[in-house]
Amino acid sequence: MRLLVVAVGQRVPDWAQVAWDDYAKRFPRELQLELKAVKTEPRGSKTIETLYAAERARIESAIPRGTRIVVLDERGSTLTTLALAGRLQEWQNLGGDVALVIGGPDGIDPAFRQAAHERIRLSDLTLPHAMARVLLVEQLYRAWSINANHPYHRE
Repeated sequence: MRLLVVAVGQRVPDWAQVAWDDYAKRFPRELQLELKAVKTEPRGSKTIETLYAAERARIESAIPRGTRIVVLDERGSTLTTLALAGRLQEWQNLGGDVALVIGGPDGIDPAFRQAAHERIRLSDLTLPHAMARVLLVEQLYRAWSINANHPYHRE
């Protein structure tokens, strides 16, 4: 199975890239992790609908057909770490790949968000995009470690 993180925004601070790389290299071969950063649409005087449409097109082009889409959304389902481990196990049992989508500065196109297979939230707090990437990869690794009975997670 492959976990594909599709994140709007190509530049992150060095600390965020180092943290991402550190966790990404820990994943086992049977659970591949890939990051696809897509370009943020320049803001200027464009309407929100124009911004959403441009970023949605980039997001959709980064996700292979048939991939399960999980959108990170502030209004999504709240999960504990153990519940995320359960979701990860379900995704693995279903087979196929899963794309976890992190939107741009203005969020994600509402129609795309609604059409996603699932919507989950990382936190009740508003997070900078770089922090969201790091938090997501750490929690995915932690979820895998729970399912694999690896000692990383301590309950």
